[in-house]
Amino acid sequence: METTIKQIEDMSLNAWPSHKMELYDGWILRFSYFYTHRTNSVEQFGNSTLTWREKIPFCESEYKRLGSPAVFKISPLVSPDFDYVLENRGYAIQHTTNVMAMSLKTARIDCPYPNVSFCENIPLEWIESLFRLKNTTNPIHRKVVPSMYQSILKETICASVSIDGQIIATGLGILDRDYIGIYAIHVKKEYRRQGYARQICTGLLKEGIKKGAQNAYLQVVKGNNNARALYRSLGFQQLYTYWFRVQPDENGNFPPEK
Repeated sequence: METTIKQIEDMSLNAWPSHKMELYDGWILRFSYFYTHRTNSVEQFGNSTLTWREKIPFCESEYKRLGSPAVFKISPLVSPDFDYVLENRGYAIQHTTNVMAMSLKTARIDCPYPNVSFCENIPLEWIESLFRLKNTTNPIHRKVVPSMYQSILKETICASVSIDGQIIATGLGILDRDYIGIYAIHVKKEYRRQGYARQICTGLLKEGIKKGAQNAYLQVVKGNNNARALYRSLGFQQLYTYWFRVQPDENGNFPPEK
């Protein structure tokens, strides 16, 4: 199982580039003006030669220089002792996320998807629609995030549903090795519970199979029970959980969860 987790963690890094990145003794520091926790955190991907006592303050100083709290991703591949060290430094847990996966041989994807359109690139119109669906108004995010999507090196399948000429639902499939990762599933509030998310997921999985994918994975924030129920109905099963440890500011406050 550890090998599978490492593979998915690597693919997740490929799937969602950050605006800026720095390599540091087996760690990667990712910075994206705190657009998401995933793209604005430290991930451990290799062997370390320096001590935590030295490395954690270095990371804190780097994020402070860039105007962000230090954030560390804690996955099953990270020592529990490291999580305790951060807890003792006052770090709080935010954005606990469940990773789900399945073999596409067992996927339950018989739902038709007549409303879904696909393209291989990621159009600016799709990104702008995603901003609207997520209510992203931060001008810095709106400026840098398009370049992050355009930096994805892996083959992509971009999905959308349009009504009256406006995109009301989105999804993104990212192909890597023999997997398709499912990302950016969003539906405009007034169109939810009408089957559009199911159509998009089904369409992405079937398009992935056409391109050689044999397995699939996705990530769903803990507490999003409706999305989790949808994914389980498609055949996804819980694989592992990760979370982020977030540094408090000098007043003991924490940034809002994304």
